[in-house]
Amino acid sequence: MSTIAHPSHRSTWLADYSMPLLYVVLFGVLAASVDNFFSTVNIVGLMLSVAQIGMVACTMMFCLASRDFDLSVGSTIAFAGVLGAMILERTDSVTLAVGGGLAAGALIGAGNGVLIAYLRVNALIATLATMLMVRGLAFIASQGQAVGIANDAFIEFGDARLAGIPMPVIVVALCFLVFGVLLNHTVFGRNTLAIGGNAEAARLAGVRVERLRLWIFLLQGVVTALAGLILASRITSGQPNAAQGFELDVISACVLGGVSLQGGKARIVGVLVGVLIMGTVENVMNLMNVDAFYQYLVRGVILLVAVLLDQLKTRGSHGR
Repeated sequence: MSTIAHPSHRSTWLADYSMPLLYVVLFGVLAASVDNFFSTVNIVGLMLSVAQIGMVACTMMFCLASRDFDLSVGSTIAFAGVLGAMILERTDSVTLAVGGGLAAGALIGAGNGVLIAYLRVNALIATLATMLMVRGLAFIASQGQAVGIANDAFIEFGDARLAGIPMPVIVVALCFLVFGVLLNHTVFGRNTLAIGGNAEAARLAGVRVERLRLWIFLLQGVVTALAGLILASRITSGQPNAAQGFELDVISACVLGGVSLQGGKARIVGVLVGVLIMGTVENVMNLMNVDAFYQYLVRGVILLVAVLLDQLKTRGSHGR
């Protein structure tokens, strides 16, 4: 007896797998047409270039899925890197430097969580204010100068390789694994999607909505600070102007990967594909020596396309 795929099943399958298929096609075309794209050196460089975006996208996914977002991640990366470099300069202790940077990230994230979850400040306003304040603190603390890093053990973390794979790539792979399990196989993940879908219904079902939102932002802060410390390690300095515009790249990657701006929907594989698309496009533009001004234009177009796709998917799901 033959089975015929139902049209709605086909459309669901296309919605779920269209982006991974698109990336496979894109990768194949670029490998065949762009010089040096498929070289080992370039592929490793591509993986390194998306390491920070990938790490932060894992936690931004939870923010967006709970119908919030965080514009302060770029500033948190800069501040954590500057603070870590300054602590390292004064104490020469890698443990204190990393601990200080992560603690700062946790405080920034928890501050955002309190503002948004408990004081009911709009996420756009709260995280925009935090973005400006934290960036200002990074410039004030460093007096507007890059803070050099000379500690070999700290630099080694950004440079070290395990079986030929750079440490930042291993860290981002672990982030995708851990947060994928957290999203798909834990109460934390299910409740995050529930409050994004309908916060009041989730509250009536016994979910502690405010506390969960606080934890999501705290996680966001810690992971973002870790990304900032790894970046500082790679470039051997804490830069107060690092990661400007970073938040838009991360949100673009998440939305491209199928995380809905309306909340309640997220897939870790989609986010991985979104991150890879963003990184691959930037990598190819660099290989082809595309002017930086045009790169801004292309990134803006990608963000717009991602938002339009999200709108179309939302309308399609309401129409069914």
